[in-house]
Amino acid sequence: MNQNWHDFLAQQGAQDNCEHFGDLQAELQAADTATIVVPLSEQGLIGVSGADAASFLHNQLTNDITHIPADGARHAGLCTAKGRMIASFLIWREADDYLLQLSADILPGILKKLSMYVLRSKVKLADLNDERVLIGIAGPQAAAIVGSLGIQPGSAMQTTAFAGGTVVRLDERRFVLAVKAANAPDIWKKVSAQARPAGLTAWRLGEIAAGQPRIVAATQEAFVPQMVNYEVDAVGGVSFKKGCYPGQEIVARTHYLGKVKRRMYRASLELPFPPGTDVYTSETGDQHCGAVVLAAPAPAGGYEYLVVVQSSGAEAGDVHIGKPDGPRMKILDLPYKVE
Repeated sequence: MNQNWHDFLAQQGAQDNCEHFGDLQAELQAADTATIVVPLSEQGLIGVSGADAASFLHNQLTNDITHIPADGARHAGLCTAKGRMIASFLIWREADDYLLQLSADILPGILKKLSMYVLRSKVKLADLNDERVLIGIAGPQAAAIVGSLGIQPGSAMQTTAFAGGTVVRLDERRFVLAVKAANAPDIWKKVSAQARPAGLTAWRLGEIAAGQPRIVAATQEAFVPQMVNYEVDAVGGVSFKKGCYPGQEIVARTHYLGKVKRRMYRASLELPFPPGTDVYTSETGDQHCGAVVLAAPAPAGGYEYLVVVQSSGAEAGDVHIGKPDGPRMKILDLPYKVE
């Protein structure tokens, strides 16, 4: 994270590496009913530029990159040769350049891995964390607040450029602002005068409610894209009409020939467990059949999760966490349907 931005947030009351601003419970309540502004410090940006930027990314990622509109954004994944995801991205264009938003804990390794494939391509990759700051706005007044900055909010998965950077509209209630580091404090002050400052915990709760997975260090190589609902239209992270990319054969075979036996569900539990924690069903016995994707405290108490698990176990309400006879999770509704 940009050091000046870090120091500014500390002056604004950010605590525990921006997990909260001093009153976590109130922030969670606000995330549920009001509008919040969040420093997205656990996520970072990779910049991809050069004449071959689009074709380079298109050949590496699960989604169609060459046809992203100038004002468009898409989700995409980076997989191993065995089709296992090692990164999930939110990608958008800024003129001829592409910005890749991903979890900060995997950014250095992913940047190094992508760099290995550049070879003779006319592509430049860069860690933009010193140059750019990510700010999230979520809630019923999010669009109005974005508008108050002189920015016309687009539709879902559309971008709008402005003097301070780019705003990406994720859905009806959530926006990401990728702003120049020098402009970030001023933008934060303007937004925080209209929305409650909240920490990363509250933003994760919104990711869970939206059913939007995010690969972190603890879940790298744990899932093929379909396990985290990546091909579902509401997530939109896989194209089955594009050419080859690492793992494409496995991902396509799963789509065309096989039924996906493991899916991502939203769940709740009284106890906390981190991403990567194994989950079990009676059907699979001592063999784990999935893992926690994301977790966050719930406003009414307990915790909410995105969890990949054997579908038959989820449908039977028979999902245990940590060990085969561990606590039983309650399956909740997602905002979209999964086959």
